[in-house]
Parts: sequence; structure tokens; C-alpha cells
Amino acid sequence: MSILALALALAAPPPQPGAPDIAGTWRLQNEKALVHIAPCGASMCGKITKILKPLPYRKSHDLNNPDPKLRGRSIIGITILSGLDRDGDEWRGQVYDPVHGKSYRSVVSLADDGTLEVKGCVAFLCKTQIWQRAD
Repeated sequence: MSILALALALAAPPPQPGAPDIAGTWRLQNEKALVHIAPCGASMCGKITKILKPLPYRKSHDLNNPDPKLRGRSIIGITILSGLDRDGDEWRGQVYDPVHGKSYRSVVSLADDGTLEVKGCVAFLCKTQIWQRAD
């Protein structure tokens, strides 16, 4: 019984029922697209649901994907946030950048003002975008 008590004492507390959630629709920092974040299996994922500012010189396809078979797919519907698992007040997973065709380690968190901070990281270098809730 003392081993069980010790295990319970060392266990991390579960997320609070009223804790903020990243689920919903978000407008990218550059306001070019909307991304809907929702559960996908045990993790959270984010898919592009709408292009707000199409580029006239560029088709809305995943042209820079490293897999040549995927370069013809539409940007709409692409999962750009994947495998986001909650770690305290942050969600950690992967972010895909269709402009450059690269995936990065990602850390996502809600700021006090209700915006979403989305970081894409390579080693210890990170770039942060601030997304606004659209729903």
C-alpha cells in the first residue's frame, strides 16, 4: 500500500476540467488561411480549412512537399499540426510548413490574451507565430 501511495504522490495532476483548450478554428498570423484544431485519436491535430488570401502566382497545392506524389494535393485539408500531446500548459508535436515543404518540432500554447502561440523549432532555434481565434 505504501508503494501505491508513493506512486500517487509522484504522479502529475490531471488537467483541470476548466483548463483552456486549443480546439477550434484559428486565423494564421499572416491571415492567409484558417486552421481547425481538433482531437485526432489521442492527440490534437490542425488542418487547413480555408485559404483567405490566395497567391495569384501560386496554385493552392502542396508544391514543395518532399514527397513528389503529394505535390498535387490541395492545401485545403492538409494537416499542418499533428501529434499534439498536452504537456502542462503546452501541447507538443509537429508542424508542417507547406510553403517550404518542411516539418518541425512544435510547441503550442494559449497566451493570456486568448491568442495561440505556435512555435516551429529546429534544435534550440524556434520561430513563433501568433494565431487569432476565428470561431
